[in-house]
Amino acid sequence: MRSGRRQTGRDHAPRTGHEPDGGTTPDRPRPRTTSTVARALVVAAVGAVTLSSCAFGSTKYDDITVGAGKGWPLAFRDARNSGSTPVTGSRNLGLSWSRPVGGPVGAQVTIGGDGQIFVTTRTSSCNIFSFQMLTGRKRFCNQMGPSAVYAGSAVDGSDNVYVGDDGGVYSFNTMGQPRWRTPVAGVPVSVQFTGDGNVLSASQFGQLDVLSRQTGDREVPTFQLLGDPDFLQAPDLNRPPDGQGIEDCAVGGPQCPVANVSAVDEKSGRFYATVWQPGQATADLVALTYDGKEIRRDWSAAMLDGGSATSPALSSDGKTVYIGDNSDRLMAVDASNGHTKWVQDLGFPARGGISVSNGLLLPAGDGGHLMALRDKGDSAEIAWERKDLELRGQPVQTAGGTGYTVAPMGDQLTLVTFDTRSGATVHSNDLPGAQGTTIGTSVGADGEVLVTTRIGEIFAFKPEK
Repeated sequence: MRSGRRQTGRDHAPRTGHEPDGGTTPDRPRPRTTSTVARALVVAAVGAVTLSSCAFGSTKYDDITVGAGKGWPLAFRDARNSGSTPVTGSRNLGLSWSRPVGGPVGAQVTIGGDGQIFVTTRTSSCNIFSFQMLTGRKRFCNQMGPSAVYAGSAVDGSDNVYVGDDGGVYSFNTMGQPRWRTPVAGVPVSVQFTGDGNVLSASQFGQLDVLSRQTGDREVPTFQLLGDPDFLQAPDLNRPPDGQGIEDCAVGGPQCPVANVSAVDEKSGRFYATVWQPGQATADLVALTYDGKEIRRDWSAAMLDGGSATSPALSSDGKTVYIGDNSDRLMAVDASNGHTKWVQDLGFPARGGISVSNGLLLPAGDGGHLMALRDKGDSAEIAWERKDLELRGQPVQTAGGTGYTVAPMGDQLTLVTFDTRSGATVHSNDLPGAQGTTIGTSVGADGEVLVTTRIGEIFAFKPEK
């Protein structure tokens, strides 16, 4: 270990392997057919710049590939946050298995290329679980900080997972063994991959880091989205708790300055984040560029009334950023300069993510209904809408014109398979015993569909012939 470059990370030492989970989760699935505060946040972020990673078992000789692949390796499937997949979706799904996690789920579930599932939660013994897609059996569970339930995660081509918790970014290998941990200020709510294969982390306090996937070392200096503090004016600021304001991130509230998953243009190195500067009436959409040497701010647009409701999503050509705010608006923004192209009133806040495929936009939001918008360049038009299907999660699109969403039908939740060209229902599957709403829907490499409820139950569906 190089002197001065690493820490032991003992604050949240992980429990690894296949140890018991305190009875909270069975090993077998159930088979079923303010200004002062603001300055303190910035100081906390600056303080973390001096910390560096702790490598447990990493190596510089692994051949680890990165890329969206055909799994669901990132929160919204790819670096653009498209919420869509090139996998041809099945129109005839059957329930394969379901199981409880043992605690709530607050962040999107990710899936590796071979079907390995990763989910964060909060239980007495484990904060990240891995399950096998084929059977639902637990592969490992590890203990982390309690805020891991809200943290972002990402999976690379070798099924190494990168996930945040209170004050750090962890990396575990496919068997759950720790590879490294790099301290940060806050909780990384966004974990993405850069075009050159590094990990891009953003905490709710606005600390941005680019980390080596192999070692966790910082590749460029840390960037502070909230700006650097004036230590002459505020010499005695204390570092706030890492989890401060984290629960406000779900609604883009003012206590969570950076609430969303960044959208990354891997070709240009530009990425997009939302920032609510303390004391400001609106939140900003911000464009930044990582060029391999530094992170720099390109432009900022104060446009998100009531805060950000969604993570930004990029069009396939990288020229348009789509974003929703808490005044029920969905907006298209010129990615080159931040100018607004069009604004569409949805009648509900498009909460969470936006599915984008071939110019067709499917907003999410539990207070709304299934609908599709078509980007016409300088305006948007409603391609179709289903007011009879209330949203209980985030719709996703697949190749072949097939989409999936969760909606309440009677007293239970139902996975609805629909035609993305017309909105017509083509199939439906009950989620037996599911309650409340879902955190998201993910699609595996072989067309499996995974639905996870916020109260903590996973439902896996597989294509049927």
